[in-house]
Amino acid sequence: ITLGDSDPPIWRRVRVRGNTTLAELHDVIQSVMPWNDSHLHRFDVGGAGYGPGGLGLGLRDEEAARLRRVAPSEGDVIEYEYDFGDGWEHEIVVEAVVAPEPGERYPVCLAGERAAPPDDSGGVFGYMQMLEVLSDPEHPSYADYADWLDAVAPDFDPEAFDLAAANRRLAWLAGGLSSAQLRRLVNGAWEGED
Repeated sequence: ITLGDSDPPIWRRVRVRGNTTLAELHDVIQSVMPWNDSHLHRFDVGGAGYGPGGLGLGLRDEEAARLRRVAPSEGDVIEYEYDFGDGWEHEIVVEAVVAPEPGERYPVCLAGERAAPPDDSGGVFGYMQMLEVLSDPEHPSYADYADWLDAVAPDFDPEAFDLAAANRRLAWLAGGLSSAQLRRLVNGAWEGED
C-alpha cells in the first residue's frame, strides 16, 4: 500500500486473507497508516468503483467484494482514495498470493516506512508544504502550522513508522472492532494506544 505522490514514499506491506472484503481492507488501511476514518473513501479495481453502500455515489458494494475475486493474482492493482477533498490516493499492489502461515493471525503488517500525513493536512502537496514550512522556524506561517500540528498530532514525526503499534491496531481490528470504533476508543486519535 503506497500513498500516491509521496516523496519519499510512504508505504505499508500487509498480509491479509483472500476472503477479506474491500470494506475490511479499508479498515486495515485506516489502521496501518493510521488515518482517522473520518472521511469518505472508494476503491477502483479495473475500472469498477467500490465503496460503502447507501451513499448514492454509484459504487458497487465493498462489503460484497472479496480480494480473491477482485484482485486474485500477483501484480493486480487496486486504487484506494480516502478523503475526497484532500484526495489521499493509494496504490495497492498484490505482491504475492500464498497459503496462510499456520498459527499466523491476519491481518498483519509486515513492514512500512514513514508516518502517514495527519488527516485534513491538505493532500500530499499540502502536507509537503506543511513540512517545508515547519523546517524553517522563521517562515511567516511556521507558528500557524506548528500550532495546528500540535493540536491534531502532538508527537508527530514524519519519518516514524511504528510497526508494533500498527500490529496492535490490527489485532484490535481482528478482535471485531472497526477502525472507526478504534478511533473512538482512543478519543478521536490513534495516540494513547499502548
